[in-house]
Amino acid sequence: MLLQGIAAAPGVAMGLALVIQEGPQVVIRYEISGEQVQAEVERLESHIQLAILQLKALIERTSATVGSEQAKIFESQIWLLQDEEFSGAAKDTIIAQRINAEAALDGASDAIIGIFESMEDERLGERAADIRDITNRVMRLLEGKKEDMQQESEDPVILFAHDLTPSDTAQLDRNKTAGFVTDIGGRTSHSAIMARSMDVPAVVGLRVGTKQVKTGDYVIIDGSQGAVYINPEQAVIEEFKDKQIRFRARLAELKKYDGQPSITADGQQVELVANIGNAQDAWTAKNSGAEGIGLYRTEFLYMGRNQFPTEEEQFQAYKVVAEMFGKDQPVVIRTLDIGGDKELSYLDLPKEANPFLGHRAIRLCLEETELFKTQLRAIVKASAYGNVKLMFPMIATLQELRKAKELLAEVQNELEQENIAFNRDMEVGLMIEVPGAALIADQLAKEADFFSIGTNDLVQYVMAADRMNERLSYLTEPFQPAVLRIIDQVIKAAHREGKWVGMCGEMAGNLTALPILLGMGLDEFSMSGGSVLAARALMHKLDRREMKQLVEDVLQMTSAEQIKSYVECKVPAIADWRA
Repeated sequence: MLLQGIAAAPGVAMGLALVIQEGPQVVIRYEISGEQVQAEVERLESHIQLAILQLKALIERTSATVGSEQAKIFESQIWLLQDEEFSGAAKDTIIAQRINAEAALDGASDAIIGIFESMEDERLGERAADIRDITNRVMRLLEGKKEDMQQESEDPVILFAHDLTPSDTAQLDRNKTAGFVTDIGGRTSHSAIMARSMDVPAVVGLRVGTKQVKTGDYVIIDGSQGAVYINPEQAVIEEFKDKQIRFRARLAELKKYDGQPSITADGQQVELVANIGNAQDAWTAKNSGAEGIGLYRTEFLYMGRNQFPTEEEQFQAYKVVAEMFGKDQPVVIRTLDIGGDKELSYLDLPKEANPFLGHRAIRLCLEETELFKTQLRAIVKASAYGNVKLMFPMIATLQELRKAKELLAEVQNELEQENIAFNRDMEVGLMIEVPGAALIADQLAKEADFFSIGTNDLVQYVMAADRMNERLSYLTEPFQPAVLRIIDQVIKAAHREGKWVGMCGEMAGNLTALPILLGMGLDEFSMSGGSVLAARALMHKLDRREMKQLVEDVLQMTSAEQIKSYVECKVPAIADWRA
């Protein structure tokens, strides 16, 4: 059987399936007598305490194998389990309705998750994902199921899940994970980005994967094509064994480009950098050949905890990455981009009907000025230790940029008075992800040192299509003519003012997009660390002058499919380095 999903992370994985999360499950509900109520409450409480012990053990294991930052996710889950808003609601339901613990827990969890999911959060919300995680953990204990099915297999398996949340991906044993498949999600969903960072083949948005596949089935996933084969014939297995060998040979060939300069065939220098969320990501990116950091997502310092990080904590986090890349390689630090798909449990914000178009990112920071200035102080102080550049997210108006720069100037003056060292010439830029900002790029370019185009959000805003909705994947293509025209206009507007332009969305690492972006004159390409060497290898084959002509042709085309086919025909070298 062949199932078609969305290609999320390249490569071929072959082996036995392990269904670790089957999506929504039917929870049996039954009534209990009044005499049983107290015992049922105690049964729930004892299993919650057992779940907390499991999480504490998981913190130790994750810190040792993945990193301390990722382990903080489970600290947050412990806090949620201890929060009366969650466990108390379930206990109250047992008492009021005289029902079993499983049904009470399921109802309390659904009510809280429903609040967050009603906000149309593209990644279901960090808080909602954590609540789902802890509910599943306690439910498994109540039902007497084993905590970690992955430990049952000695050989690497292919994981099938309804979804993989941040905590799911953090606890995966990479030595036992050959690849993974999810029912929901898109190419820019959290699980897809994590898969590329881990160099694990993945397919997302399969819809029926956990229903069609059973644990123990032999499966093949082609992460480059989004294909999943269930119990294939021997001829198909042999075909993919050959493909797997070719893929590994390609990776070995790419190693030749490690340490080489990123130059085009006609000798033009470009910058290939990486997107990161913490120091461990930075180290991985550097080892993958990245020439710096094009996007440091600072919100991950704020997530998975129950209070704001201090100025010193943030300073140390930024400093270590700045020092890692030194004075010659850039580290672009984006200020707090919270809201929309990322929520802080300890930041009491009012609920919004449409948070992606709401009070988030720079809009939030310009109101929460003390919170914002604390972060700005940490970033500015870190600028003394490397080539740090500061970037504001979600800018929509010139007034927002000016206000943000005013607060930055206040911080710089305060640090100067305190005799604290920093780089007065630190470049200050902004993300172009709001169509309104793209349309006034000429005005913004006069007052910003650089732009970084965030295509993940820009595409969904331009096309009015949720990038997490697999049914709309055809609209969230970055090759849509409207998207390409806006990108071209932004780059031209910046260059007229002598400003450089980068791109930090997933499009920057797409091999078919590289010839177009190069021809448009994009200066910096920021991508997942695992994409850098393939991008560099392709760049060596591209003549920027020829790509300029290609762009002229592409901008006259009328569909994403026509554009992709044309580019791949004109640039056959794309096939040489595609996974």
